[in-house]
Amino acid sequence: MAQTDTPELVLEAGRASRDYWRDLWRYRELLGFLAWRDVKIRYKQTVLGVLWALIQPVVTLAVFTFIFGKLAGMPSGNAPYPLLVLCGLLPWQLFAAAFSNASGSLVANTHLIAKVYFPRLIVPLSSVAVALLDFAITLGLLALLCAWWRFVPDWRVLLLPLFIVLTLLTAIGTGLWLTALTVKYRDFRFVVPFLLQIGLFLSPVGFSSTNLPNWQHVYSLNPMVGAIDGFRWCLLHGEPTLDPLNLAVSVAMSGLLLASGLWYFRRTERTVADVI
Repeated sequence: MAQTDTPELVLEAGRASRDYWRDLWRYRELLGFLAWRDVKIRYKQTVLGVLWALIQPVVTLAVFTFIFGKLAGMPSGNAPYPLLVLCGLLPWQLFAAAFSNASGSLVANTHLIAKVYFPRLIVPLSSVAVALLDFAITLGLLALLCAWWRFVPDWRVLLLPLFIVLTLLTAIGTGLWLTALTVKYRDFRFVVPFLLQIGLFLSPVGFSSTNLPNWQHVYSLNPMVGAIDGFRWCLLHGEPTLDPLNLAVSVAMSGLLLASGLWYFRRTERTVADVI
């Protein structure tokens, strides 16, 4: 009986690192499966279902509009103040959800990581799916408010995907840091809500960054400043004006977070299965 050829598995020092990104593509179906699983878990057996994704932005929109628009009397340009706030909430909630999901993703998938080999980077990447779905739902709320005030975005809306990518890269970069740290030090999971709470007020969500004219360059070191300003520039007819230098600072900080997050994640990935 003729023997069939079987693929040969070669264990060679350094080979796993060289083939890592190729393996990431080979396991793309697993990434899709994990993303779909997270979406199903997010909305399965819930009372409010999709409406839950609208409750938080609606409540936050009402609070910020009252505090910054009514009490503080901050300007909103030619757009209604609720639209200014909602255009800031869109990228912030996308960042917050993606960052929060990614930071706890490895610990949440302990049973899978300890038994099967695959590039661990797939786990935090797949966790972004739920954040994107919630973002799409909130984007529908923005469309309704634009129709209510008869405020139609112009050609700049075509550039919105670039700032969505900037938001996601910032979330993934910071999320990789936290998910790697959480594996070794479990108390880091308590840091995430604190960081998001502080970041909400350090980012121009309820107001325009132009209200801080003397701190623009320093303020842009927060990469979410560039993302939020970009969203508003795309959706509110170019207001406030998007400063190229400030945007470049935010993009550079986002790239630094992503590069350093990947470096630290890959450094600690080898021992994840043992530590977790």
